[in-house]
Amino acid sequence: MSRSSLRSRAVPSARRIVTGSAVVLAALALSTTAPASATGFAPSSTHSATHPSTEQRAGTLDGFVIENLPDGLGMPSDFEYEWEDVSFHSRVWETGPDPEGAFKVDLTVKTLRGERLTDLEAVKDFLVEYEEKEPGDWQLVPVKVGGYDGLLAGDEVFYFIEPGVAAEVTIDHERFTDEDLVDTAAGFHPEPTT
Repeated sequence: MSRSSLRSRAVPSARRIVTGSAVVLAALALSTTAPASATGFAPSSTHSATHPSTEQRAGTLDGFVIENLPDGLGMPSDFEYEWEDVSFHSRVWETGPDPEGAFKVDLTVKTLRGERLTDLEAVKDFLVEYEEKEPGDWQLVPVKVGGYDGLLAGDEVFYFIEPGVAAEVTIDHERFTDEDLVDTAAGFHPEPTT
């Protein structure tokens, strides 16, 4: 048999396979691009008419209670990470997505645990390094957060709990006030021991 006769037999078979596959793929594409209403699935919305209550959104984080939260927060997510032998546990509330698909952080509460956190000054020195601050440029105001000594700087407050343990709260100053920041921080403290 010549090459041309083999080719003429193989090409129609290949065409049928390719054409049949294209029809199947086109049918699958049509079924996956049908509008949500046609398939019976409602599109999910990131904005809900009723937001979870404070009790549903708060709770505990790394042995700390979260008692006071401002209204209008987005959805929370928890994170754990470590830097320079200090471990972090954080809960971040975000609103979004906006029309461009971006999310905005409303509020963050976090615990910091590490041997180098011996007092408030050590916490400040660690955060200067971690947040890459210029020590002389960081305007810190001493504050009391609940019963703890802390430092307030713009949209964040951090405070010393005990040797090896500190906490930090940051807030979106475009949406929330200094009072919201301090109230949230005062309500973020170690769980009472029984």
